[in-house]
Amino acid sequence: MSDVLVERIGSLVRLRLNRPEAINALTHGMVHELNAALDQYQDDPQVAAFLLTGEGERGLCAGGDIRSLYEAPREDNGASMAFWRDEYRLDARIARLAKPFVSLMDGLVMGGGIGISAHAAFRIVTERSKIAMPECGIGFVPDVGATWLLPRAPGELGTWMGLTGRILGAADAILVGFADCYMPAAKREELVAALAAVPAAAGHDGVSACLDGLCEGAGIASLTEHKGLIDRTFAGDRVEAIMAALEEETSDFAIKTVADIRAKSPTSLKLALRLVRLGAKVATLEEALDLEYAACRTLVVGPDFYEGIRAAIIDKDRNPKWNPPTLADVSEVWVENALNVTSDRVFPATA
Repeated sequence: MSDVLVERIGSLVRLRLNRPEAINALTHGMVHELNAALDQYQDDPQVAAFLLTGEGERGLCAGGDIRSLYEAPREDNGASMAFWRDEYRLDARIARLAKPFVSLMDGLVMGGGIGISAHAAFRIVTERSKIAMPECGIGFVPDVGATWLLPRAPGELGTWMGLTGRILGAADAILVGFADCYMPAAKREELVAALAAVPAAAGHDGVSACLDGLCEGAGIASLTEHKGLIDRTFAGDRVEAIMAALEEETSDFAIKTVADIRAKSPTSLKLALRLVRLGAKVATLEEALDLEYAACRTLVVGPDFYEGIRAAIIDKDRNPKWNPPTLADVSEVWVENALNVTSDRVFPATA
């Protein structure tokens, strides 16, 4: 059976990620299958919208299939780079689709799962949603266009999210701008039926009206009470400055945040912060994705990405040995050079 199930239901095309045993982790083949479905239906006048869901009860998508990336040749022009290139193009395509694209971000949604859902026109979270960009914990960086979304969160909430990798519930995901509305998970089939009944010509307004009838209040975001501290301590452009500011705070939240960041790869932290700051300045999602792709080219031949995966899912000892081991060992000059966008880019350069 296919890893992506494509169903036509009334005016709706439902895209169902179908690797529940792997929490629908995204493979290169699934990227191609999703693209093929968009090719088939994006210009169909009888189709009102697309809906992305994940099979199983655990989540929409746990991210990219990092085991396959771990096992791929460690080359800056190999299979891993081809996967990221095609994945990033899909993410941007979803963001630019003329037809409404709806993502049901139920359960775990991380990394690559964010890429195919958080750029959708309509993003729904549930009481089971667990939204995160945990890449710095495996020696990687927030990607799939996250460095376009993170700096557009209120204040420094996106910087905090990217560096800590902390999991967000529904209300916090809406607050940071990774989702739009809350709907109880039990309404999934009601959502499918309602979208299938939207007139094909109704467009975004028709889908919006449909969701207005299904979505509810998400409650108070837990990050609201910490936003002042986050804005104050995460304003710096160097990770060392952020850590120093956090260490002057005495709250349990600040202490936990320091511990979260210390556990991450120093290389990843510095690249991630620079990407977030650059992402605030670029004019398009595609520019952010090209910068992320440059970071991929650097990390795919470095040690930390593989050490992070080893510790997380291969040996599962949760004790990565980062190289270099400290923030001081990762120079700002190296970071700038690592993010040089070359002729090998995801999107053609514009004049």
